[in-house]
Amino acid sequence: MYIIGIAGGTGSGKTTVVRKIVETLPKTKVAVIPQDSYYNDTTNLTMDERRKINFDHPNAFDWKLLIHQINELREGRAIEQPTYSYIESNRLPETIHIDPCEVIIIEGIMALCRKELRDLMDLKIFVDADPDDRLIRVISRDMAERGRTAQMVMDRYTDVLKPMHLEFIEPTKRYADLIIPQGGNNKKAIDIMRAYITQRLKP
Repeated sequence: MYIIGIAGGTGSGKTTVVRKIVETLPKTKVAVIPQDSYYNDTTNLTMDERRKINFDHPNAFDWKLLIHQINELREGRAIEQPTYSYIESNRLPETIHIDPCEVIIIEGIMALCRKELRDLMDLKIFVDADPDDRLIRVISRDMAERGRTAQMVMDRYTDVLKPMHLEFIEPTKRYADLIIPQGGNNKKAIDIMRAYITQRLKP
């Protein structure tokens, strides 16, 4: 099994990079584990309390469960990956069955944040992007998918996203084996990654 971690700031293009990497690979040989699925269970909190959570802080994630499930996959056992609702700010009852496969991609803003998780990775990637580009993508995404207004997104970017990025996400760039600038627009880097992964798939 070959485990790849892909990190980068919110709106950097991580998901696009992952999608373009795996879209030409055999579906049975690659599994993507989104770190966002591992936000802490907040069932015991009210909606007002959930809205006050800083979801861009390392403490917002259930690291124990994520690391445990990656280890389970490494040892050849299937997992039930949790699912998460941005609207409810909580996990959903449904899970996604993930079987062990040749390539596992862990994707998320803090995929490279914890040493215990990094130590499980064979390749670490940081997707980089200009802050202005990231903000534009976040505004578009959060308005379309997460029920936020443009003003809400900009306020959150200033108060939370930017300081958390500088404190927790940007520093993890130093752990990366490969930095992909320009996010999903970097066709050459994505093609190289696709070829690199393909070489590691068994015939």
